[in-house]
Amino acid sequence: MEVKLQSGEQIVDLERNGYKIIQNRERFCFGMDAVLLTGFAKVGKGERALDLGTGTGIIPILLEAKTEGQDFEALEIQPESAEMARRSVMLNNLQERIKIVDGDIKEASKIFGAASFNVVTTNPPYMTENHGVKNPDEPKAIARHEVLCTLEDIIRESARILKAGGRFYMVHRPFRLAEILTAMCEAKLEPKRMRLVYPYVDKEPNMVLIEGIRGAKSRMTVDPPLIVYEKDGSYTREILEYYGMTGTGKE
Repeated sequence: MEVKLQSGEQIVDLERNGYKIIQNRERFCFGMDAVLLTGFAKVGKGERALDLGTGTGIIPILLEAKTEGQDFEALEIQPESAEMARRSVMLNNLQERIKIVDGDIKEASKIFGAASFNVVTTNPPYMTENHGVKNPDEPKAIARHEVLCTLEDIIRESARILKAGGRFYMVHRPFRLAEILTAMCEAKLEPKRMRLVYPYVDKEPNMVLIEGIRGAKSRMTVDPPLIVYEKDGSYTREILEYYGMTGTGKE
């Protein structure tokens, strides 16, 4: 289906099922973190999945392509981003599979109802309001800093939305790992699996992928490290697989 592009927008090929997505560099573009999250998350046949703070809509679109989930919904507080995500859904003729909802993450359990999803995913703002320099551009500031919701808000609402035994998947920064694990345990969203992402094999990790299960017993496994780049700057084989690419190349 053809859709109308707004000023500053472009269509990007996702290299999956022929799907494409609309992006606007004046607002916020999806990054590797979202792609890695959709490779880490598991949505089983017939399951319902919700993405909190969906932005461009990249996560539900990629999950629809990669998994056998039945129903995908996504929540976004910025009207312009939600509208652009809807047009990306239309661009791929996925209106029957993916629904974009306008709303506040802090009200997510009221919007969707308690214990209503099997899976919740989120790629939230990494910085608190006091971390680093806040971007003067509001859409980018909202995407990067906890301006409209906090880590605790996201984890609390995710726990409420998930069915018993439901799974929570998040990508974040390792420097906040202690906060993440504490908040998850307090919300009865037991951390079960973690994977650290390293830019190079000899560098410190710059991303962490976390899986939690609502109401599970305490026991967490740590997956092998995920390395993004080879020494020459090309993607590692595993990263190419995440992107659905068959050749090699630099970002």
